[in-house]
Amino acid sequence: MKRIPEAEELMDQQDQALAYAEADFSTSNTLFIELFEALHPGEFGGTALDLGCGPADIPIRFARRYSQAQIDALDGARAMLDLAQAAIDDNGMAQRIHLHCQHLPASGLAQEYDTLLSNSLLHHLHNPQDLWETIYSCARPGATVLVMDLLRPESPRQVDKLVVEYASDAPEVLRRDFEASLYAAYTLEEVREQLATASLPGLEVAQVSDRHLVIRGRLGGMP
Repeated sequence: MKRIPEAEELMDQQDQALAYAEADFSTSNTLFIELFEALHPGEFGGTALDLGCGPADIPIRFARRYSQAQIDALDGARAMLDLAQAAIDDNGMAQRIHLHCQHLPASGLAQEYDTLLSNSLLHHLHNPQDLWETIYSCARPGATVLVMDLLRPESPRQVDKLVVEYASDAPEVLRRDFEASLYAAYTLEEVREQLATASLPGLEVAQVSDRHLVIRGRLGGMP
């Protein structure tokens, strides 16, 4: 099935951002943390950069799991970051999670990071190299990378099936966005081609659910 890019990269409408923040993404977000635990056994006390943090559920979960971690979280949508800051404050994480409003490729961040995280951002980007360029420029040598995103189905029929299974009870704005995101998602082979173009060694691409793929590993190292 041919990829159909989304019309806009950012979820910057207030109603869209609020619907996304109120939705239950606990299953996929829990999977994301479990994948990081498998990739980085033991404790993590370094610096992390979350690209496309949305309403900050992933940074908050990461900060709860790793009590010594310091996290910078980046998103280009101000409406999302307003909701993210409220959630961070409500969870008492303001000293450990710091938000940045930036578009990719990001620039001017203060440091090289020990780990680079991203969940459900890649398919939104009109130029996927914006993500890989940012990861390359912001990572210290040997940094851990975990990127999870939707996997494009093979047919419109499979898209319809996934929308019914996972978004039948969701608000209309979320059903519409989920359908558009499935059409805009990349295949495993397309992501492998992106990594080859970006010259990012040490990263593995794999399917991890009926609708998700993952890119994981250490930059410059073995997957």
